[in-house]
Amino acid sequence: MQVSFCGGPVFFGVKIMKQYIVDAFTDKIFSGNQAAICVMSSWPCEKLMMNIARENNFSETAFIVKESGGKYHLRWFTPEAEIDLCGHATLASAYVVLRFYEDSDSVTFSTMSGDLTVRRHNGLYSMNFPAYDLKPIPVTDAMTEAIGFEPLCAFMGRDMLCVLRDESQVISCRPDMDKVRGLEGLLLHITAPGHDDIDCVSRSFAPKLGIIEDPVCGSGHCHIAPYWAGVLRRNNVVAYQASTRGGYLWCECAGGRVVISGKAALFAECEIFTEEIS
Repeated sequence: MQVSFCGGPVFFGVKIMKQYIVDAFTDKIFSGNQAAICVMSSWPCEKLMMNIARENNFSETAFIVKESGGKYHLRWFTPEAEIDLCGHATLASAYVVLRFYEDSDSVTFSTMSGDLTVRRHNGLYSMNFPAYDLKPIPVTDAMTEAIGFEPLCAFMGRDMLCVLRDESQVISCRPDMDKVRGLEGLLLHITAPGHDDIDCVSRSFAPKLGIIEDPVCGSGHCHIAPYWAGVLRRNNVVAYQASTRGGYLWCECAGGRVVISGKAALFAECEIFTEEIS
């Protein structure tokens, strides 16, 4: 027997939910940032979504439901909590919607951060995000002890942004996660100048959200890209996230917004079988 239920069909009391695993900010699997994308016809309870996010144990699991008018409602969950903005899971969600569900080159998501439109062109997915207002803050001993290097300067938006001397410090950094938890801000981003055709390199850490290191952080570049656009005195910034997986982001800053573009690769298409949790 099959009936309509919460996110998909139900067989003998077991709900089936469609899930895709996408590597974002890369054009090949096993790199970039993993996101699980759950596509549903209606919302399950939050406890179930939280359990699925913990089971996946990626930096983000996204849940999307199509609304009237053609928009999709998008929510992001880390293994610890729902968050207000996630770049790589938005890119991955757009990749799934435009590949499997819509004959279009753009999709608009309604989110906790307002409407976010993603456009596809020449293999790149471009997302228009709000830029965080960066306020200079004093460099402290606590920052140096947490990072292992003394920042040249530091800023606060939603997250803390610390600027290091050079790329080698960013790559070799081994932060003390207990001390990172004690810093202000939701995440910690470290950044430095890049080389050749890369304007900046960075890494992102989120132990407060149950994530040691976010491999490629889109929302982090709503801090990182505006900073480097100001330093370089131009709107366009090419960024590389220097995690083990690595990923590239093409950023354009203007009018308090950041257009972040990247590629995506499909790793898996699967179904979740779970009993509904009330």
